[in-house]
Amino acid sequence: MEAPLKYICILGLFTILGIAGFNGVDGAGECGKSSPDMEAFKLTPCASAAQSVDAAVSKNCCLQVKKLGERPSCLCAVMLSNTAKSSGVNPEIAITIPKRCNILDRPIGYQCGGRFLSVFELPSFLQI
Repeated sequence: MEAPLKYICILGLFTILGIAGFNGVDGAGECGKSSPDMEAFKLTPCASAAQSVDAAVSKNCCLQVKKLGERPSCLCAVMLSNTAKSSGVNPEIAITIPKRCNILDRPIGYQCGGRFLSVFELPSFLQI
């Protein structure tokens, strides 16, 4: 009697694991298979540039922003992620980085976080 119960428990465990596996990350999110919080870590070289418009923007930062900029919904999700918020990123300054990197094929205007942002354009009060 113990053996069938043992097998039923093991079968139940595999069933639960199988169901959990099918409900895992399926690549349908804003950033594909990666979460916005994980993508935010790729923008570590942009930390100071996202906090001050006067900070220099590194080449590594520009490369990462260019990659993420190919998926504006992912870039938006990254800017609104818990990781970005907890690291002190200022969204109004962060959205200026693509222009400061001279990325020419950046999207202009995007609905982000329930409000329209003129993303990737320098706000008028920050224009030089």
